[in-house]
Amino acid sequence: MLIINKKEKLLNNPFLLFSPFLLFFIILAVSSPTDGLSGDQGRYLQYARNLVHGFYADPSRQIYLDNGPGYPIFLMPFVALRLPLICITLSHAILHYLSIVLLFKVIKQIASLRVTLLCSFFWAFYFHAYSAIPFIYSEVFASFLITLLLYCLVKAFKSENPSTVKKYLIFSGIIVGYIALTKNIFGYVLMALIISAVILWLKNRKTVNYRKCMVVLGVALITTMPYLAYSYSFSKRVFFWGSLGGNNLYWMTTPYEEEYGTWFQAYVPARPDSISEPYFLPGSGKSIRLNHQKDLEEIHKYKGIAQDDAWKRASFRNIREHPGKYLQNCFSNIGRILFEMPHSYMIQRPGNLLRLPLNGIIVVLLLFLVIPTLINWRKIFFPIRFLLFFVLLYLGASTLACAESRMFTLVVPLWLLFIAYMLPRTVTIKFRFGEADKKTN
Repeated sequence: MLIINKKEKLLNNPFLLFSPFLLFFIILAVSSPTDGLSGDQGRYLQYARNLVHGFYADPSRQIYLDNGPGYPIFLMPFVALRLPLICITLSHAILHYLSIVLLFKVIKQIASLRVTLLCSFFWAFYFHAYSAIPFIYSEVFASFLITLLLYCLVKAFKSENPSTVKKYLIFSGIIVGYIALTKNIFGYVLMALIISAVILWLKNRKTVNYRKCMVVLGVALITTMPYLAYSYSFSKRVFFWGSLGGNNLYWMTTPYEEEYGTWFQAYVPARPDSISEPYFLPGSGKSIRLNHQKDLEEIHKYKGIAQDDAWKRASFRNIREHPGKYLQNCFSNIGRILFEMPHSYMIQRPGNLLRLPLNGIIVVLLLFLVIPTLINWRKIFFPIRFLLFFVLLYLGASTLACAESRMFTLVVPLWLLFIAYMLPRTVTIKFRFGEADKKTN
């Protein structure tokens, strides 16, 4: 009896249940200390330093908004207190652990304990998410915000207490807005959601769910307003989220057959020797320069927002002149989002095969659920429908621009919630033969 009680106590306490993962994540962060320089780390830290000194983009230079202020705001206390960089990555370990706990708590509200455990442990063992923990990247922080959004939305729509509903609706709106500030692409998702919600609300004004949805999106928009007002002050453009969109879109629209839409840093064609041979085929840099040097020379005549416009002009020209190739690149993008392949000029790496099992399981289950979802759409719990629309807009927009597998990793908790809700209600899986099969033997 004592053993049973201990087991029940463990299962009812996700903080204790998943504590070994917290220890593992801490060890991962400590064993791989970051220098804060490689990749995008220096940019995030610089924006955080700017915020500590009272500004965001440096007003003495051409204004570039490479990302929103969501993650730099999170980094501000670490930068202001001059804490070692390891403190930031240790916070990532804690946030990723908390995302597992939150996923357990939210799935438990809509599914059985068995399904809850399966999905929660799937996210806990989803090792593709581990790679971001030791680095000062925004992915761990963003995936934590996603799981927090799942928890708050389900609470808001499941509770019958008006004050609880109001509280969690406001929390959900703030989180949606903060996600948009952390990852610019969600800003465009937010705009699409607002337009869709207004149309649906006008048709269904008496439906409580649509009113709640309007509250969430309204609060989200208010949350982003200070940043949007700031971006408008120098761009003179409404809902201007960032200045990297044109760069990402350009590489996605490449018309050359040997290129599949892989993103490259803007300076690579001018410095072909900077292409690292262990990862790229010999001569890759020269091929890229041959294909894109003319465009880049024109684009780099401009600075700041004007340069982003130049990237977009070149991108739209490529789409107009080579629409079929752009669609091929979009199809390749789906492969990169799910399985980290194909990449232009890159040497094939066996490690990419590790993405097949976990992501393959998710994709197969989602394919099983397409028809049941369409048939039962109006019966599905409203937050699940909202979140499904949310994630499809996000991945759809990601497919149209340059994307990588980390963009899929970000929303794995959302897919697991959807699977946990839909699969037990619509699909029956039998592991043993039935009586009729036994008789035939």
